[in-house]
Amino acid sequence: MLHRGRRRHKRPHPRLEGAAAALRQRDRVLDSDGHRLTAARVRAQRSPRGGAYVPRARAGKNLNRIAESFGWPFHGRWRQPWLIGVVAILFLPLTFVPVLGYAVAAVRAAGEQPGHGPPPWRLYPGGHWVALALLLLTAPFVLVGIYISNAVHIAAFWQSNGTLLDVESFIAAVLILALPWGVVVLLLMPHATARYAATQRARDLFDFASSLRSVRRDFAAWNVTIAAIVTAWAIGLACAALFCVGVVPGVFYAILVSANATAALSTKSSERRPEGTDQPAR
Repeated sequence: MLHRGRRRHKRPHPRLEGAAAALRQRDRVLDSDGHRLTAARVRAQRSPRGGAYVPRARAGKNLNRIAESFGWPFHGRWRQPWLIGVVAILFLPLTFVPVLGYAVAAVRAAGEQPGHGPPPWRLYPGGHWVALALLLLTAPFVLVGIYISNAVHIAAFWQSNGTLLDVESFIAAVLILALPWGVVVLLLMPHATARYAATQRARDLFDFASSLRSVRRDFAAWNVTIAAIVTAWAIGLACAALFCVGVVPGVFYAILVSANATAALSTKSSERRPEGTDQPAR
């Protein structure tokens, strides 16, 4: 008991505890969906050098976008793109550059108007830049493949000679290097293609260091994108004969699904700051 009959509060320093609770409450904010976010997470989303605000997509939105990629090739007026696209795939590699140009246009269309389906066919620019980027990434593996093919070109090992031995050593080199080549391409090209489709600047396509930083910054988004790309190509190649459709439309389907999944990595929609967002701390 205190003076004049007042009782001592059971908790020590109640006013200090109330102030601490208020500070803890102030340290939390609400995001656009009404979920509580700590101030540390908000600060982590701000640019480290005081640049533009770049919000990170939530995992659920990424998964929904990737799931929609498998039906995107059949949205909108899809019959004309499919008719010309199947013919273009049939005449590969003569149409390799136009197909790559259309793939870039599909990434751009999926990023700007995802509900409209594949864009109409025409000779889109930019396919030669994508072909050059793929050539730069593939050339080192070709050189290493030649060395491996010569190293395993042993008649006693394969129990063969002549042309058959050449084919077997070549296939062995391809099988050894297929996985490392695929990892490098999937690591560097999706972000580079998304940037190039959004900006149409060739230097963004060859900025492989920026692609690595983007993968490290948002690994979850890259991971689900790669999962969609690999699954689409598995459907297009391995399951094409199963459904009696043919490998040619299966390849074009894989290209369209990959384009829509790659568009999810584009930062063009994230460059605009949401209304009411404070400027980043200097």
